[in-house]
Amino acid sequence: MALPFEYNDGGRSNSGFTGKDVRDCVARSVSIASGVPYMEVYAALADGNASQKATSRTPKRTKTAAKGIFTKRKWFQDYMRSLGFVWVSTQSFSSKKRTYLRKGVLPPGRLVVAVSKHYTAVIDGVVNDTHDCGRNGNRCVYGYWTKDS
Repeated sequence: MALPFEYNDGGRSNSGFTGKDVRDCVARSVSIASGVPYMEVYAALADGNASQKATSRTPKRTKTAAKGIFTKRKWFQDYMRSLGFVWVSTQSFSSKKRTYLRKGVLPPGRLVVAVSKHYTAVIDGVVNDTHDCGRNGNRCVYGYWTKDS
């Protein structure tokens, strides 16, 4: 059974941002789950993107968080840890078991969830995002950031 959905832009519209075709899901979900204002999260992620070292696959990024965030980068993981989050992987290379965005699968609390090609916030079993990204409970979850207790 799919998780319930609640519209939440994380304070994006109140920060003066407009438009619907944006790739700020990481900034939005971190803001929602952490309670840190959207502009503060956006600025931190933009700084991280701008400082990112260029490689053959990832050119040096501009100072923006609206064009996607490389969440595997050390600077991003350090930022999430500084907010008090810890990473929990739901998949392993040796297992064929998949985790889906469904009721009873994720723990309660404030989570930043990595799903296929997207990040979303889940608060006590409710998806908080600008759209219902659960695909009727068939969206694969790769892992999630949860507040360290």
